[in-house]
Amino acid sequence: MKRHFRHRSEQTRRPNCTRELAEGMRAELQNVLKAVTELPPEELPRLLGELEEVRCTAMARLTMPAPVQGQSDELLDVAEVSRRLGLSRDYLYRHHSDFPFTRRVGRKLLFSALGIERYIKQQSPLDSKKAKTYL
Repeated sequence: MKRHFRHRSEQTRRPNCTRELAEGMRAELQNVLKAVTELPPEELPRLLGELEEVRCTAMARLTMPAPVQGQSDELLDVAEVSRRLGLSRDYLYRHHSDFPFTRRVGRKLLFSALGIERYIKQQSPLDSKKAKTYL
């Protein structure tokens, strides 16, 4: 049986640019389209299955959220968050609902480390009068 898809190792060069890769894929699809007219009818179901696999893979990539690379989140306890934010433990317990990065696990109050980092980056520098209202 003659195979109409070229394997990556059979390619003479690997395109460096996404645009070149897309153009190469379009050219390959045109070749497949031409070959379909000459393919024996008993081979069509296999080809359709392979094309469906390609379609499903592309759809899955389109619908999945973009991966966050190099960031892993961990849940921190009140003592650690108090140290990182410079706020008292009592303040964190009383005002935990004001922070979008809090999580309750049973009765335990935990905080997202990535959420705290984003929160710190978004905050403007406090002057001494304003800082006293938070402590």
